[in-house]
Amino acid sequence: MVGGGEGAFIGAIHRMAAALDGAWVMTAGAFSTDAARNARTGERLGLDPRRIYASFTDLIDHERALPARQRIDAIAIVTPNHLHAPVAIAALDAGFHVLCEKPMALNMAQAEAVAQAAARSGRAFALAFTYCGYPLVEEARLRVARGDFGAIRLVQIEYLQGWLSRPIDAEGNKQAEWRTDPARAGLGGCLGDIATHAFQLAEHVAGLRVEAICAELATHVPARRLDDDVSMLLRFRGGARGVLKATQVAAGEENGLRLKIHGELGGLEWAQMEPNTLMLRWLDRPAEMIRAGGPGLDRRTLALTRTPAGHPEGYIEAFANIYRAFAASIRNGPAPQPDNCCWLPGLTEGLRTMRFAETAVANAASAEKWSDVET
Repeated sequence: MVGGGEGAFIGAIHRMAAALDGAWVMTAGAFSTDAARNARTGERLGLDPRRIYASFTDLIDHERALPARQRIDAIAIVTPNHLHAPVAIAALDAGFHVLCEKPMALNMAQAEAVAQAAARSGRAFALAFTYCGYPLVEEARLRVARGDFGAIRLVQIEYLQGWLSRPIDAEGNKQAEWRTDPARAGLGGCLGDIATHAFQLAEHVAGLRVEAICAELATHVPARRLDDDVSMLLRFRGGARGVLKATQVAAGEENGLRLKIHGELGGLEWAQMEPNTLMLRWLDRPAEMIRAGGPGLDRRTLALTRTPAGHPEGYIEAFANIYRAFAASIRNGPAPQPDNCCWLPGLTEGLRTMRFAETAVANAASAEKWSDVET
């Protein structure tokens, strides 16, 4: 693992998720540029001190030199955004598989360089678009794909957080500091952090590509250098229309990711804070509440569900489904994956969301109403 040292949020989540199925064992890491924090993290994880490295370059160079049966198989990248592409390219070129936090890069040029490194290495590359790992997200995707709702007309996606409502990025909060720093976060704040999640989830479940956007990026907290509020109209191929709202200054909100999709015959609603419930609403019959692990689910949804109905599953399990699918993709290559493997986001989703973010920034800064999202 690169990044994820003591006090970092997402690194611990990755480690718990990777361990859940026993497919992965944490063996080596470069967790922090702070030597003491790096050492403490590795020690608490029970690592051999010789495999706690001072930098990602040390990790890659030393692990590559080990005999094949001893060296690591893959690297999880859980750093701030500016290191995603450099670490991924170095790891892929050294022959390691990569699972990377999103976004895959700071800009489109870097993202394309990562894709080129993956192509020449032949190694697996996955992105942690976590919400693809929820069983009922898979159920929603499958129901849309088989035409339960008819032709899709409307897509509404919102991601509401409130944790940046105050200027904590200027008050020493490390997680807020890098997310609002253009040098480390990239061209968008809220846009890159959570609006990309919303965009990817909307396209993933709807099974449609956004072809054009009309975006507004706002910064509500004085002196903040990147956006903290995103509003967007979406045009999908095939005629569907959508609305995307993402914000980190909705005071009082926690992690309110919610998706609604409507077609000719009915629609669905899924919310990340109630992930074990999928609501179905119909034009000519009563609404239905679908529960994780319950009757009427596709076999693939049931295979992603780890506990009986009524025993809540959540974020860690969804992340673990990503890690399970990542392991299967390495073992099986291009062969069909087992039913208990979710859709695994990778290069396609990484390039797509990077293009989306760059288009949104350009559109918001111009007088142009609509901007095409290039394919």
